Order: sequence, then structure tokens, then C-alpha cells
Amino acid sequence: MSGQGRPPLTAEAAALVAGASIASLQVRSALDPLDNRILLCHALGLSRVGLITQSERLLTEDEARRLAALLARRLAGEPIAYIVGQREFFGLPFEVTPAVLIPRPDTELLVELALERLPTGGRLLDMGTGSGAIAVALAHSRRDAAVTALDVSPEALAVAGRNAASNGVALRLLHSDWYAALQGDHGGGDEVFDLIVSNPPYIASGDRHLAEGDLRFEPVGALTDHADGLAALRRIVAGAPRHLVAGGWLLMEHGYDQSAAVRELLSNQGYTEVQSWCDLAGIERVSGGRVP
Repeated sequence: MSGQGRPPLTAEAAALVAGASIASLQVRSALDPLDNRILLCHALGLSRVGLITQSERLLTEDEARRLAALLARRLAGEPIAYIVGQREFFGLPFEVTPAVLIPRPDTELLVELALERLPTGGRLLDMGTGSGAIAVALAHSRRDAAVTALDVSPEALAVAGRNAASNGVALRLLHSDWYAALQGDHGGGDEVFDLIVSNPPYIASGDRHLAEGDLRFEPVGALTDHADGLAALRRIVAGAPRHLVAGGWLLMEHGYDQSAAVRELLSNQGYTEVQSWCDLAGIERVSGGRVP
């Protein structure tokens, strides 16, 4: 990660930013150029075009202090998305906070596969929605669909709700520990869907990656199942048949080395058409199957 391991800016270094031109700040920076442009735009309230058209403008003291504080956070390793509070996913802007995972391009594969399998007027469930990136992207692309998104974290659901509103889509949001809120009670049957998608916690407890890079700042409960990395995937695979129509699809994102294990879980539970799909890096990133 850019800047990882470098010390925060000193007070003296921060003070030197005052009076500097926007152009000079794009040439002299401890960050990589993309990170630097994002922070400059955020700190100064400028677009990327504004960085060019106002390149000779000099920073005020307030702007210098604000920019120095943001630079120090980035140089300490904090993800850009948390610093600016936003990340793009599937062409849409999403609010992100430390209560949710930062949406990643790899997960767009899950959205694409879901769009190919969601019937007209279909009912879709996104389990462990976090920021709502998957659910909102699907609801935005398929206005005919009825999209439900659930999460065990009230804070995450609040973020997902704001992202749905800001992107102009309707989501049904449920506070639920996996399928708990969907179980039939008082004589009612279990709620069913045409398609279930999930990007669950799949990093094994103690994995060194949890202490590296951006993951150090992201909610640990959304990253690891505190077990072998397959615990959440097992629960989803086992419970989905009760909540899918006949022939409905279950699609799940997983770790780079988990595709064979996930396919085995699906096959052992009687799913058909079990397969895995590769992301742009050629890594099997999503696996799924259909209930008979």
C-alpha cells in the first residue's frame, strides 16, 4: 500500500505546505500520484479539472492544515476510502465508514453473475450487505427486481440505507444474523428468493493479512469468521435451500484459495451446476450452484 511504513508528517513539514501552489503539491508528495490527487481534491473541494485550472493558486493556512492532517492519516496507513468517506463501485458512488468494508473491484464479478441469473421481476437477497454496494448496484441495474439486504451490524445497515437513498434505489434492509430474520414463525413459511448473493467473512482467524495494509483499519467481523475461513460460507450454503425457489442460484465470493472447498460444500449439499468463476486477475473468486 502506498505510503505504508512511512512516519506521519511532522509539524514542520506540514507548515511548509502553507503558501505552496496546487501545481507544486502535485509534483512533490510522499504519496503516489493517484492518492495525492484524491486527497488534494477532497481537502480543497476541487474536481480533477479544478486541479489543472487552478494549478497556480496558493494554499491558505486553513487549507494547508487540512491537507497536512489528511496526508498524515494516509502516511499512517489509513485507507483513502475512509479518509475521503467514499469509494466508487460498479460505476456508482458509495459512502464508506470504518463500520463497513471498502468495496473492491473484484466483487463486481459477483454483481455481473447475479445480473445474468436474476429473472424479470425477481427477488434477490444480499447477505452481509455491509455498505450495500452489491445490493445497491443490483437494484440500480435492475429496477424491476425486489432486493433485500441484511446484516448483523446496525451501523452497516445505516450506511447501506444512506447509499440506497443517495443512489436512488429502494432496498429492504433487515437486521439479521444470517437467515434468522427470514425464518417462518406464527405458522408462516420461510421467506424465499430467486437468487441469493453474499460476500461473507472468509479470512481465517490468525491470517497474517489481517494485520497488513488496509485490512488493519477495516471491521474485523466483516473480514474473518474467527475460525477456518469457511464457517460463514458453510452456514450460507446449508441454509440457502430453505430460502431459494426451485432452480434458484446461490452465488458467493470467497478467498483466492477457497474455490475447491466451496464447490465441495455446494456439491455435498446437493446443489447442481456447481462451478467457480474467475476475476480479472484469473483467480477463482466466486463460486455457486443451483438448488434442485
